[in-house]
Formats: sequence, C-alpha cells, structure tokens
Amino acid sequence: MYVIRLADGTLRVPQSLTSEDGRLIGNAYVEVEPGDPDYERWLPEALTEEELAERRRRWEEENDELERAFLAFKSQQEET
Repeated sequence: MYVIRLADGTLRVPQSLTSEDGRLIGNAYVEVEPGDPDYERWLPEALTEEELAERRRRWEEENDELERAFLAFKSQQEET
C-alpha cells in the first residue's frame, strides 16, 4: 500500500488494524490533511494518483521476466 496525495493535498495513508495477539484484522486508508501533525512525516513518500497508476501500468507491462522465473520455480516445487 502506498501513501497517496490527492489533488487537494490530502494524503491517504495506509493503516493496519491488528488484534491483541498480533493477527491482522484489516487494512484501510486514513486521510491526513495539511496541518495535521503527521502530514509532513508522510508527504515525502506520497505519490499522486497519476504516479500510482503509472507504477501499476509499468508493473503489469514489465513483469514478464519475473513471472516466468516464478512459474519455473513453482514448477520445480511441484515436481519435488
């Protein structure tokens, strides 16, 4: 999950909720607006929605070699 910077400057920051024993209950985004005490901490790693879409597009287009390597590994594991 990424920190997403919306057009109005609001950041959507990923947050996980866990149980007392550490099990993951769920993942969500919380909105952090300019002026919030945590805003400056998250801003440097924030991506715009357009940057995030570009990363996803590149990943889908450029992961062929990684996918081939994974499928070869998976095939080896199934043979043993």
